[in-house]
Amino acid sequence: MSATPDALPAPRIPLSRDRVLRAAVTFAEENGIESLSMRKLGQVVGVEAMSLYNHVANKEDLLDGMIDLVFAEIELPSAEEGWKRAMRQRAISVRTVMARHRWAIGLMESRTSPGPATLRHHDAVLGCLRNSGFSLEQAAHAYAALDSYIYGFALQDRGLPFDTPAETAALAQVMLAQFPADTYPHLAEFTFGHVLQPGYDFGNEYEFGLALILDGLERACDTAQPVMASTRRRTNK
Repeated sequence: MSATPDALPAPRIPLSRDRVLRAAVTFAEENGIESLSMRKLGQVVGVEAMSLYNHVANKEDLLDGMIDLVFAEIELPSAEEGWKRAMRQRAISVRTVMARHRWAIGLMESRTSPGPATLRHHDAVLGCLRNSGFSLEQAAHAYAALDSYIYGFALQDRGLPFDTPAETAALAQVMLAQFPADTYPHLAEFTFGHVLQPGYDFGNEYEFGLALILDGLERACDTAQPVMASTRRRTNK
């Protein structure tokens, strides 16, 4: 009986920019963005660090590409069903994506060489607002207000020392034990009457605040429309 030949080694997956970027994203999710280095990334994909430079120019180019992958996951807004609905869906999509990639919070708007998905996203947001009747100035106000809230909420949410309702309740109990309720009555009322109630989740506050901003933008846009029309009529005379 002839010996069974040894199994052939699995074919090596060729290295590419996309593979490098996706490996970097996975590393950041598992170990934190602060731990990412070209040397460690090379170990993950099975090459020397110098081989990575055939696919990314440097660490900044690597981060640009990683952030571009994150932006590619965000739902692009369309004004077909109304700008308000589009901006709401886009804001929810951004939060959902950032929850998957918590390492990216704080880096999303910091890139000086954004990739095509990043640029496409920003262009779509501005296009949705402009095509819905927002002036250039109004679109700038709206974009700034929305992203300040979206990213600010994400940073606050990430910084909270709890993730689940059970952890929230346990921490609230510990904090309550450290201060007398009669000295801080409103904080005690808030904790007992709201935070410790069944079903409390800080994340539920997101859509409430988002609705306030969208309603405010709608009022501002509606108020500005007659003024803009009157200005155009005077200019055209």
